Amino acid sequence: MNKTELAAAVADKADISKDKANEVVTAITDEITAALARDDTVSLIGFGSFVRRQRAARKGKNPQTGAEIDIPASNSVGFKAGKALKESVN
Repeated sequence: MNKTELAAAVADKADISKDKANEVVTAITDEITAALARDDTVSLIGFGSFVRRQRAARKGKNPQTGAEIDIPASNSVGFKAGKALKESVN
């Protein structure tokens, strides 16, 4: 399911227009992104939690040449599924 399909499903369930549903989905994803940029955790009870994780700098290998390279530290996003989500997929 992509963003357009999600917006269409939200429109059907909420009985709103597809354009309005697309605005809602966009607003939700924008707010999750902004919260993670501020290093906040986003918890949706029953669904899961989004958290910003820090990755330390490390050594790696170029797979083509085998040369050792330095991989800089970076941030990534982690997701931990909530109990209800875990139960619904099992």
